[in-house]
Amino acid sequence: MIELPVLRWGSPYTSMDVDDVVHFSTGEPIARVSRANGGLIQRDMRKAARAREVLREIPIDDLIARAARAGELYTSATLPMGDGTQTSDEFVHAQSATTGLPEQMCRANMRKNAFVLGRMGGILTALTRGLALDVLTRGHGEERDVPISYQANSPVLGLVLPSNSPGVHTLWMPIIPLQIGLVLKPGPQEPWTPYRMAAAFFEAGIPREAISIYPGGADVGAAVLESCGRSLVFGGTATVDRYRGDPRVQAHGPGFSKILLADDQVDDWERHIDVMVESVFVNSGRSCINCSSIWASRHTREIADALARRLADVRPLPPENPDAALAAFTVPGVADAISGAIDADLTAPGVTDVTATYREGGRVVPEGSAAYLLPTVVHSSAPDAAIVKAEYMFPFVSVVECPQAQMVSAIGPTLVCSAITDDEALRRQLLDATHIDRLNLGPVPTTQLNWLQPHEGNIVEFLFRTRAYQAAPIQAATPA
Repeated sequence: MIELPVLRWGSPYTSMDVDDVVHFSTGEPIARVSRANGGLIQRDMRKAARAREVLREIPIDDLIARAARAGELYTSATLPMGDGTQTSDEFVHAQSATTGLPEQMCRANMRKNAFVLGRMGGILTALTRGLALDVLTRGHGEERDVPISYQANSPVLGLVLPSNSPGVHTLWMPIIPLQIGLVLKPGPQEPWTPYRMAAAFFEAGIPREAISIYPGGADVGAAVLESCGRSLVFGGTATVDRYRGDPRVQAHGPGFSKILLADDQVDDWERHIDVMVESVFVNSGRSCINCSSIWASRHTREIADALARRLADVRPLPPENPDAALAAFTVPGVADAISGAIDADLTAPGVTDVTATYREGGRVVPEGSAAYLLPTVVHSSAPDAAIVKAEYMFPFVSVVECPQAQMVSAIGPTLVCSAITDDEALRRQLLDATHIDRLNLGPVPTTQLNWLQPHEGNIVEFLFRTRAYQAAPIQAATPA
């Protein structure tokens, strides 16, 4: 069994308090992880400025090259892991065993992380709108003959990470090349990516003093958020609501991503069924960019039925099976609770579980101490049903009947909106909608990302602030 220490600015620290990370089905211990505490984090944050200092000693272009090398090592090398080493295959097996993700999804997320690291130069150019990156190092410069100045809001970025999908790690990949240190609190079932990525960074020449990893419970996450000048946290709606309006914290929660089929295209809905299935089903529906509802003014029952038929044959498979497409819920009772919440919402008038027609047995499939949820497609004849506002971490989607004139105002907060329409008036309305973060016009899956576009807020704008700047030479004193 692997022993994973706390990592305090690159130095391992073994705690007397430990947590076991276990196999999602058998309960077999896979790793023993040292547990940090709030006092330890507060003490360590007194040295946070050093993380930025050591990174600023390395030009950003060099850090970009080292990030690309780290991506290569992350996907293929045997790297230090706690008190031992770990190959890429061993990493995939361990991650799958503790998170319930199929191994092929773990490999896909590894490739995604490496892809981002390998293209970091272009990504930073896009995120900074073409800014000369050395301006971020010096703090000032000139652009089109205008003086400019940027100031880091914090020497480090704190991250309270989830266990549900390793794909979220792409959000913090640009941080080291931006010369900002990392303070990571791993998800309880997914310590693997932070530790392996840190090892890859160190092997690629990133100073160890730039990265800390603090495993532990909710108190550790709270200490990270309290101690860092800028932080990212991942959680549910309650987490987002808690930190709303706090400029130090960027909260990432449910995406409530949607597909809109406008009146000018909905009669040809069958042409777009593949886009809908991919948006709902990729990554076992665990991402905030998975589609949680599909909106149209007509043909909604036919759309729901077609989706249900496409997803009806999906069943849990062993995680090592290359065709496995469903992820397990590793915390006992969670799958049953979600299924119960769905059943409660199905009692509302005009709401139907369309997949129940094609499914033998219940929605929950037990697997040892864990469980799977089978894909679920519901139909709602009105946009105000409670289930329309629901999002779950499995392939779940509601197909909503709604007049086009009401659609944009009725969909509510939306991380990704894929609007299939050539209607210029509707396109303009969508472009002006401030409750949509990412807008795709045309048959683009909600899960298809353009890495040259911000995912959910621009991380550069979160980490740096612009300010007025002027400089004048100081005249030498005239000798007496």
